[in-house]
Amino acid sequence: MGNQDFDTLLRFFKALANENRLRMVGILAERECGVGELATLLDLRAPTVSHHLSKLKELGVLKMRREKNDHLFRLDLEGLHQLSKQTFTSFESGQVAALVDDVAYEAWEKKVLDVFVEGEAIQAMPTGYKKRLVVLKWLADHFEQDRRYTEREVNEIIERYHWDYCMLRREMVDGGLMDRENGVYWRLAWEMPAFES
Repeated sequence: MGNQDFDTLLRFFKALANENRLRMVGILAERECGVGELATLLDLRAPTVSHHLSKLKELGVLKMRREKNDHLFRLDLEGLHQLSKQTFTSFESGQVAALVDDVAYEAWEKKVLDVFVEGEAIQAMPTGYKKRLVVLKWLADHFEQDRRYTEREVNEIIERYHWDYCMLRREMVDGGLMDRENGVYWRLAWEMPAFES
């Protein structure tokens, strides 16, 4: 997602995340109003209304016309449709995920490992599912991707890091980090799944 698209998305959500601006949009969808009338209807001061109107104008969702000394505003439905279409197209195309490109997920994983792994030994297995997966992935990374292992080799490698090699071997298979067939194990390509909040 480019900087311009990001800025548009940010302005869209900021503008519509304000209760007074949303109420203003509702009023201006039904009728044309000036600053004074909006101030009375919304029980706000005129400068506050002007501030909110300028935010909505920046988004391109208002039309203004002059009548003598008054500036009259109304909602630009076409502008609103265009903006919301652009915004939600970003969601549908997966571009919104680009908003977090610079988030260091590794920092969270490192923090988990700092708590549960000391040196090269797993001190304890987390009870939480997501944290447990982080530790299991760390353990699975001690296996080569394109190599086949006997069960005994798997047990010996796991035992270097934790005494309960049976449980961890089973959990790595169940978690999709390793696979097995006829007593032969191998490392699978695997990424941390996305979790719902």
